[in-house]
Amino acid sequence: MLKQKTLKDSFSLSGKGLHTGLDLTVTFNPAPDNHGYKIQRIDVEGQPTIDAVADNVTETTRGTVLSKNGVKVSTIEHGMAALYALGIDNCLIQVNGPEFPILDGSAQYYVQEIERVGTVEQNAVKDFYIIKSKIEFRDETTGSSIIVLPDENFSLNVLVSYDSTIIPNQFATLEDMHNFKDEVAASRTFVFVREIEPLLSAGLIKGGDLDNAIVIYERKMSQESFDKLADVMGVPHMDADQLGYINHKPLVWPNECARHKLLDVIGDLALIGKPIKGRIIATRPGHTINNKFARQMRKEIRLHEIQAPSYDCFDFYSLAGNSRFQFIHFSFDLVDTGTQTSNFIFKVLHFQRKFTSQCLDFINLRQHRLQLEQCLQFLFYRQLIRIFFCFSSHFTYKYFMGFVFILLNWSAKLGNKSRIME
Repeated sequence: MLKQKTLKDSFSLSGKGLHTGLDLTVTFNPAPDNHGYKIQRIDVEGQPTIDAVADNVTETTRGTVLSKNGVKVSTIEHGMAALYALGIDNCLIQVNGPEFPILDGSAQYYVQEIERVGTVEQNAVKDFYIIKSKIEFRDETTGSSIIVLPDENFSLNVLVSYDSTIIPNQFATLEDMHNFKDEVAASRTFVFVREIEPLLSAGLIKGGDLDNAIVIYERKMSQESFDKLADVMGVPHMDADQLGYINHKPLVWPNECARHKLLDVIGDLALIGKPIKGRIIATRPGHTINNKFARQMRKEIRLHEIQAPSYDCFDFYSLAGNSRFQFIHFSFDLVDTGTQTSNFIFKVLHFQRKFTSQCLDFINLRQHRLQLEQCLQFLFYRQLIRIFFCFSSHFTYKYFMGFVFILLNWSAKLGNKSRIME
């Protein structure tokens, strides 16, 4: 089973804040098992700590803002995306101001520092939330939606669509978190020129410049207005007739904007509080719908706090730890002999009896014992059928009939035992 991870050592990054323009330093520290992500404002009296979870998000205008008891910290999504994508479960983050530094507008410096200091495996088991069925959140007003489907790993597909001739539609996908560094981390945040003046009027992007954002000029304005905006941004005057990207450096990828939206989705879903196994399909995502979806996922997790164990064809687990349940691991080398196949099936059935008995003793509610046994019986039967189909090429008809006979015989014994117990 995968174990939780934290950093081997601390690291710090410094730069100006995107919205405040302040010089800021953020430090990422190792944290103990089951600590999760927490952010500490070391510049505030008492150095308060905020749990980095979706329920504490209070603003999503142009970034994700956490707040607790009047203390805020914003622009956290790039750092959170790096932690989540690189498998860090526990981290204490300290910052000396109201937001994380924007750096170059991407997550690549966070990734570089995490790889530099390294990670360490901890004792606690990594607590995945496994998606069993489709979960969907839609915003009919904006046309945005996020869907999560069952999948063996965490993967994402993101589609962005704008009323723009420069980036009308873009698509990005990430099939494996191990590719985050090479395929997503360097993608930078972006803004349209038409958005800059309203954002400045709202007291935002005071630290924004061409070094930390992709600026997209896609709607022509007068040369005078364009020059005034260039003065506000502190950049040289440019030709107002020339539409396109306004950058000091070229795009990393043609679909860099879509990749950055994918990065933001990861950072915002890191606030679910548990790593998930499922495929995310996000259409026109933004921080607002990302947070609403993350909150919905947290509700789902609370409703299904204890999930049924997840098995594959080689591993069988019961609840582990200090409880009365025992951890049992079956591994076998598949050979085409009836004797070894039958022995394996008998071992599995013996394991089911033992597991069922321990469950019943643990719950100790007589009126629900028969229902629980039947439920567990169904779960194990389903897994055994999966085993058969996984290795169907190795089974002959004779062995399959023996397999069915064993199941029927054991089922009859279980039924008799249940009736006597009731």
